[in-house]
Amino acid sequence: MASRNNDSIKATLPARWELLRTGVALLFILGIVFYVEGVLNGSYLLVIAAMIGGYMAINIGANDVANNVGPAVGSGALTMMGAIIIAVIFEAGGAIIAGGEVVGTIKKGIINPELIGDTDTFVWLMISALLSGAIWLNVATALGAPVSTTHSIVGGVLGAGIAAGGFAIADWSQMGAIAASWVISPLLGGGIAAAFLYLIKQTITYEVDKLGAARRMVPLLVAFMAWSFSTYLVLKGLKKLWKVDFGGALLIGLVVAVIVYLIVRPIIAKATQTMRNDVDGVNQLFTIPLIFAAGLLSFAHGANDVANAIGPLAAINDALTSGGIVAKAAIPLWVMIIGASGIAFGLALYGPKLVRTVGSEITDLDQSRAFCIAMSAAITVIIASQMALPVSSTHIAVGAVFGVGFLREHVKATYAKAIHEIELHHQGADREEVAAFLENFQLATLSGRRKIIQELKEGSSPTKLAEIERQQLNVNYREHLVKRSALTKIAAAWVITVPASGILAAVIFYTIRALTAS
Repeated sequence: MASRNNDSIKATLPARWELLRTGVALLFILGIVFYVEGVLNGSYLLVIAAMIGGYMAINIGANDVANNVGPAVGSGALTMMGAIIIAVIFEAGGAIIAGGEVVGTIKKGIINPELIGDTDTFVWLMISALLSGAIWLNVATALGAPVSTTHSIVGGVLGAGIAAGGFAIADWSQMGAIAASWVISPLLGGGIAAAFLYLIKQTITYEVDKLGAARRMVPLLVAFMAWSFSTYLVLKGLKKLWKVDFGGALLIGLVVAVIVYLIVRPIIAKATQTMRNDVDGVNQLFTIPLIFAAGLLSFAHGANDVANAIGPLAAINDALTSGGIVAKAAIPLWVMIIGASGIAFGLALYGPKLVRTVGSEITDLDQSRAFCIAMSAAITVIIASQMALPVSSTHIAVGAVFGVGFLREHVKATYAKAIHEIELHHQGADREEVAAFLENFQLATLSGRRKIIQELKEGSSPTKLAEIERQQLNVNYREHLVKRSALTKIAAAWVITVPASGILAAVIFYTIRALTAS
């Protein structure tokens, strides 16, 4: 009997957890209602907008924050609980400390506010955009697809804007640039992450003395990470508090990098004295840098992307207060707190699903791979900012995960097909000789393999292989280490984010106008 009771309790745990999550989220929304209506004496429109803003913030926390901490969790550098605590603290801190005092009312300038007829139309437009963006993020989170919250709200503003003012209201050149980011962001992120992973393999993991190579390279890699993250934070995370040009940000990052190098180098030297001379030992050296990266990325995300939740809410509050439509709206503290708190609640309640998707369900990550992804996130944003390229932090991070995975496919499969073909061709008297040769070849370092192939080419090797067999040793075949189903699902979600949220926003706007007209 007791066993059956325990089984029934276990069977109902998922439903109870879901009920608890929903209850906490509803309490957060109700708290917003009581505050805006009871304390601020806000109008019913402001109450509705604040509720939707809180709902949007919850969905940003559930979906978007996973990009910052997912790789660290997937690699084992952080536990799920540790990642959530770090992200909640730094996301909220970034939003409140560095979120700024004003925000653009029309995200990315994609519609012309001068073509909006009146304040009421503007308010309903922003409410429609906010609600559609939040609903789409909710759907994407349920499907396990990390999508761009910026693109979600952009689609909402575009769809509601067209519904309110016609197609002429949209800036289609700007929309073209945003569409280009669907390709630019993941390719940049994936390419940079793969380049760093290839560098680590070439300079550390392919070496016989891995710890000796790590003593030389890891301090340089960590210093470069310090440079990139310092520059990234100055340019993006702190831009609303401290205006610094690109050259100044680079110089600040360089100073920080030198200091970090001088601190880290003796620490790495001491740590490697007791570590195993293998890949697992080397990976341990990247654990602490990954923890710092998760915190810094979360801070910058909170400072920048909280505007996706509270930007339209701030615009609505300003419009209702001033009776006009402005390009920049002041952000009251209560609006910022709604955004920061909603992101924190969303991450804690619903974030683990997307954290697992990014961290472990696309490809297997260890600490060095996760380090490359974190590096890519910062460097890609720096490059894109200077080149005025529109990029999405979500697309960069997920693209970096795919880049690392596809490089693993390329490297993991190195020479395997060729070796199999050679073994099939040598089943006679020279079988043992060729088997010994192939075993030595597979155990050799990258430079050692080049030397062996060169000896075969020159005829100085005691083992004789045909020309085609020698060439096959340089040919790779694909072993699927990236889940193709994840690639298809995420790519599809990215492509339909703007149109899906746009169509939904237009439907919501027409519905609201029909109800208010009657």
